[in-house]
Amino acid sequence: MNRLMWVTAVVVCAVGCSRCTDPVECADCYPEPTPYDLDIPAFFPPMDIPADNPMTVEGVELGRYLFWDPNLSADGTVSCGSCHLPSASFSDPAPVSTGVGGAQGVRNSMVLVNVGWSPSFFWDGRSVTLEDQVQIPIPHPDEMALPWHEALARLEADPDYPGRFGAAFGDPEITQERTAKALAQFVRTLISKDSKYDRWRRGETSLTDSEFNGYEMFLREGGDPETTPGGQFGGDCFHCHNEAGTLFTDHLFRNNGLDASFEADPGLAGVTGMPLDSGRFKTPTLRNVALSAPYMHDGRFATLEEVIEHYNSGGVPSSTIDPFMKYTTGGLALSPVQKADLIAFLHTLTDTVFIHNPAFRDPR
Repeated sequence: MNRLMWVTAVVVCAVGCSRCTDPVECADCYPEPTPYDLDIPAFFPPMDIPADNPMTVEGVELGRYLFWDPNLSADGTVSCGSCHLPSASFSDPAPVSTGVGGAQGVRNSMVLVNVGWSPSFFWDGRSVTLEDQVQIPIPHPDEMALPWHEALARLEADPDYPGRFGAAFGDPEITQERTAKALAQFVRTLISKDSKYDRWRRGETSLTDSEFNGYEMFLREGGDPETTPGGQFGGDCFHCHNEAGTLFTDHLFRNNGLDASFEADPGLAGVTGMPLDSGRFKTPTLRNVALSAPYMHDGRFATLEEVIEHYNSGGVPSSTIDPFMKYTTGGLALSPVQKADLIAFLHTLTDTVFIHNPAFRDPR
């Protein structure tokens, strides 16, 4: 709610609510929130919106204010947007993010692209809803380091937020649950759908020969057909970053051959406690991948060329290596031209409309 809307609400309440002695506390001052018309792009699947958190115009706008508010960190310097920069496809260009007081985490900040379709969150899948995920960074000591009770006290003391919560939820009560719901609503609007690939799928443009060759490489099985059953001399990318639904991730957890042992970071096993999950991390989307360097859960690869060479070489064998990493001996053996074509295709997934969308920026 902008200042004019808030003043209008106060005037309406003062005139129309005979039972109201404090406009800020009057639930009757707030009309029903406006349903948010979420535009699901062509070729995308439906998005599963929780029944107890329907998206509204006012809720999304509240979430945007909260996302960019550094006052939700202990020293007032770090917001959600500090580690999820639009220019980096809402990720962090550093291998690991720096939180309050210079504290650093151990994993690369995941991109917030089309996460409304994701069934789990974080590299290790420890959260299964956005509403849960957005609550973790605020009190985390390596991130915003602000206990929730202090965060709520700051929001209550801010003259702007009671009116915004009232507009979003029908009354001005500020709670942890409502804060999380508003943040989740905003994050669900971060939809990337206008890359060159999308325009090509819609018949609005053409791919270059290199880009189309890379696209075909992306969808082909790896291996020499003379020595590998089903081999197609391809990049073997589609198994984990499948094109179905145009999301370019299967949302599963895989060991993609980064390490031989996992003492430094067990990945999914740290959540499940199961040894067979060791070294397994969530498959990230490839949308805007050219903007979201560095790569992997620990940001170890600085360029797409390094990533492609990792898979081309076959990676590192281990006890939990994913079955689709079937070229750990000998690798894919792609030629320089094939690797260049594959990277050319990955660049078609860059969506500059998304990263420059003013609706996603800091509203202050």
